[in-house]
Amino acid sequence: MRIGYPCVNYIIGCRANRTFRLRSYSDRYLKETVESNLSCLYRILKYNVQYQLFFFRIGSELVPFASHPICQFDWPEYFQAQFKEIGLFIRQNNLRISMHPDQFTLINAMDESIFQRSLKELNYHVRLFECLNLDSTAKIQIHVGGVYGNKPASIQRFIRRYHQMDERLKRCLVIENDDNNYSVKECLAIHKKTGIPVVLDVFHHQLYNHGESLTAVFDSVRETWAGNHGPMIIDYSSQQPGSRKGAHAAIIDEEDFRRFIRTTGHYDFDLMLEIKDKESSAVRAVKIAKEHIKSKHFASNITNPLTPHITSTHT
Repeated sequence: MRIGYPCVNYIIGCRANRTFRLRSYSDRYLKETVESNLSCLYRILKYNVQYQLFFFRIGSELVPFASHPICQFDWPEYFQAQFKEIGLFIRQNNLRISMHPDQFTLINAMDESIFQRSLKELNYHVRLFECLNLDSTAKIQIHVGGVYGNKPASIQRFIRRYHQMDERLKRCLVIENDDNNYSVKECLAIHKKTGIPVVLDVFHHQLYNHGESLTAVFDSVRETWAGNHGPMIIDYSSQQPGSRKGAHAAIIDEEDFRRFIRTTGHYDFDLMLEIKDKESSAVRAVKIAKEHIKSKHFASNITNPLTPHITSTHT
């Protein structure tokens, strides 16, 4: 198991997704911003390795406006050396990397122009992975999209457009269940038509499901990751007490997380914590997972989260 968090490290005060207003765009602003973002990303990854956090979600604004027509600057070439250095660090430490485009990236949008803009955005994410020389375990995580008053038609539109995509994009894409529109069951149905792996968001499943137990969906989701996709990715959070239903926790609920580990600890997966305090809760999660592994003397196919995932042989 590799445990991680998304985008921002509060302890070192570093954001690898700094941006600027579109009306202020210039090649100079872009170069300065990307230089800062890449430097910050490297600092975050070094911190993560130090604290045994081997999974990280890179923010989509690492290169601001990269998919916008205004950006004509050859950023992959200009920052080639920095990408090479960071990518080497990722591979040497066997870090798992993902990205999660924003909610406006809609494969199943009814408006063709929205789909085309979404496709450009996804291709930018693929280009980033290529610049870092990452393998097929690096994933771009998206939601299925909108319902648009007709869920079956919206699902079919997603499937049709997925099949039209370039193979280099399809090898990176995964879909995640959400808390309102598309359940794990519906994502699994899409997988059967596309082969796209499914990311199980545990919190979303608690909020929107069809009565399936967590272990039942774990078994089904695991089957979608066969091949060269790497261990399945699981998103974890819990309800923030006193907030609206669906609000993510500000800090990790340690008892809830211990229950989660007890229930799922015999599976092999990489865990993305979507807790608001980011790295602080992730470090605590690593400690809890390590304690549980030691207490249960798990079989050799369960990775000690405090041991770098250097080879395919787990410890």
